[in-house]
Amino acid sequence: MSKKVIVLNGPNLNLLGLREPAVYGKATLEDVEALCRETGARLGVEVECLQSNHEGVLLDALHAAGRRVKAGEVIGVVMNPGAYTHTSIALHDAIKGAEVPLIEIHISNVHARESFRHHSYVSPAAAGIVVGFGVDGYRLAIEGLVRKQGA
Repeated sequence: MSKKVIVLNGPNLNLLGLREPAVYGKATLEDVEALCRETGARLGVEVECLQSNHEGVLLDALHAAGRRVKAGEVIGVVMNPGAYTHTSIALHDAIKGAEVPLIEIHISNVHARESFRHHSYVSPAAAGIVVGFGVDGYRLAIEGLVRKQGA
């Protein structure tokens, strides 16, 4: 059984390629998921992807990921929480409570954007953060998680 990385994408990331291409680029969510799977294959890990516009679905996925980490099946999570980054204490608590190694990723440089995007509830619970490298940040986040977890 190969080790797995779970890639979670939050609200509105299903609109990649359509929503504000000057900010988020022209790659679609399907392109991002293919990039993640290719990166995983190169590193010898399987990548599972999930996108949801619903906070509870993401919370459940984090809880399940924590159980799978403890079972030795998953090495961790790469997550773009989208707008929940700036609003969800529940995501922070789920990451901490499930004890899941997590790399937070943002396509744009959130610190160069509106002030409400400068604060993350997820960052204090994350093992690392990748910000502002476009969709290539997913590759960097997966590589960083694999290195950090020694997989």
